[in-house]
Amino acid sequence: MADTAEVASPPCAAIEDDWGFALGLDLAVLVLAGGEGKRMGGAKTERTLGRRRLIDHALDVARRCGKQVAIGLRAAEQISAVDGFECVIDQPGIEGPLASLVAGIAWAKRRGASCLLTIPCDAPFLPHDLARRLQARLATSREAIVFPASYGRWHPSSALWRVGVLYQLPHYLAGKRRSLIGLAEHVGFAVEDWGAPQRDPFFNVNTPEDLRTAEVWLTQPHFE
Repeated sequence: MADTAEVASPPCAAIEDDWGFALGLDLAVLVLAGGEGKRMGGAKTERTLGRRRLIDHALDVARRCGKQVAIGLRAAEQISAVDGFECVIDQPGIEGPLASLVAGIAWAKRRGASCLLTIPCDAPFLPHDLARRLQARLATSREAIVFPASYGRWHPSSALWRVGVLYQLPHYLAGKRRSLIGLAEHVGFAVEDWGAPQRDPFFNVNTPEDLRTAEVWLTQPHFE
């Protein structure tokens, strides 16, 4: 079932519960699958890795992270059968990944979650402790957002977001920036660093060459 969202109007002052500070960090997970995949030649989610689609690998990761899982799409017809998973359609009038995030946070809030974990559809090797470490960092930092990092790079598509970020969106959208990093800088964020492991768990499959690399990695031990 497709779902759309409304951007909340900001209250005069967001209370602690709005940010999720006083909650148990109940988690919802959104798989970001709305990109066109141009560098892959289109239909990235349907590309196979080890005889399974990239979207199926991503959903496996999502299920390890939380019980409430949905797929973020530009349009419901963008993807073939994914039985048992709700589709959350990008927020109209917003460009890029931010449209998926806005719709996803609103969906998570309606489901009673205090946080939304976003993961990309093209990162099949994400760390098994991703959700645990990001939640722990969020709890200790008291920031609104946590980005994972590796090899000196942030990974905003694999981030944890308090649902209270929704109240900050109208003010952010009044400006010119429309990036996930821009929103994080506007609201405030922390970073959880995975350092430089033997194999980058945040590796993205963006091109046919990346897909060949991922096929090789799939046959090797999981380095973390």
